[in-house]
Amino acid sequence: MDKKNALRAGALAAGTTLMMLLMSSPALALTRDDGDDPGKGLSVAATLGLFVATPIVLFLIIAGLVMVTDKTRKQAKQG
Repeated sequence: MDKKNALRAGALAAGTTLMMLLMSSPALALTRDDGDDPGKGLSVAATLGLFVATPIVLFLIIAGLVMVTDKTRKQAKQG
C-alpha cells in the first residue's frame, strides 16, 4: 500500500511541476515595461558575496548567539 501512495505522490508532484512549467511564460521576461530601469549587473564576486557569504555569516552569527545564551543558562543552573 505504501508503494501505491508513493507512486501517487510522485505522479502528483511531477504533474504539478509540469503544469507550472507549461503555464509560465519566460518569453514575457524579454519585453520591457514602461518605467523599467534596471541597474548595472553584479559581478561574480558581488553575487557570491551577496547570495553565499552573507547568508553563511548571518547563520554563524545567529548560531553563535544561540550557543552563547544556551551556555549561560546551563552554567546558571549548575551553580
